[in-house]
Amino acid sequence: MALKDILALTDLAGDQTASRYAIDLAARCDAHVTGLSLAFEPVVPAFAAAPLPADFIEASRQQALAAAQTSLAAFNELARLGGVKGEGRIADVMTGGPLEPVLRHCRLTDLIVIGQENPDRPEPMRELVIETALFESGVPVLLIPYIGAASPKLENALVAWDGSPTATRAVHAALPMLAMAKKVTVLIVNKGRKMAGEPGADMATYLARHGLNVTVDVVTNPQTSVADTLLNYVSDNGNDLVVMGGYGHSRVREFLFGGATRDILAAMTVPVLMAH
Repeated sequence: MALKDILALTDLAGDQTASRYAIDLAARCDAHVTGLSLAFEPVVPAFAAAPLPADFIEASRQQALAAAQTSLAAFNELARLGGVKGEGRIADVMTGGPLEPVLRHCRLTDLIVIGQENPDRPEPMRELVIETALFESGVPVLLIPYIGAASPKLENALVAWDGSPTATRAVHAALPMLAMAKKVTVLIVNKGRKMAGEPGADMATYLARHGLNVTVDVVTNPQTSVADTLLNYVSDNGNDLVVMGGYGHSRVREFLFGGATRDILAAMTVPVLMAH
């Protein structure tokens, strides 16, 4: 299935790295791109020693709305310059509250593009937004490094493969982007377990039947974690896209990433496409 509808979460500060990548990808795919900006409403403590003044609450709300509108204006200008079909939307979110207002926009699109958490310019609830989009939207999520990413030329894509259902869903979701790549490497990180047959051969065959140029590489008994092994491989081989499953589990309504997923998202240097 081709990419025809892309949703980009705009940044309230910074260089709009996710929006830029989404717009470039939309131009390449002839897709429609929607910019979604979040207006975070202030939290009003239920048991405050004294009620917050109504004018303070309203001023905070207007400030949040103005920040969202400014962010959306930047997206609209980038879309105009990129010559793509696009639109802008604003979702009102209660700070620290449920993210259903965001998910309503996420569920009917082909791909969600979100920028990595930037420690120098933190966004409200960014990590929770990423987790919720990945685990609750039912749509693949493409994470863009806060340092930025080159236009999606996709010379050399990497599939982190472990044979799991989650990794399988990520590969299926990534097929429209993998089809643009000149080369796809299926990477297996084997921490010492016995593997039957030729590792990755079935996945390589499947991708080759989609017309992709595929190679398989196995890293056996690495001295680092799975996440560090993947990141080092990307650095050494110049991959410009990583496809992997997003692992985690829910505890009540709080989503917790698995170790490798969290480590990749914290230290990623190239776009990472995840599905759950």
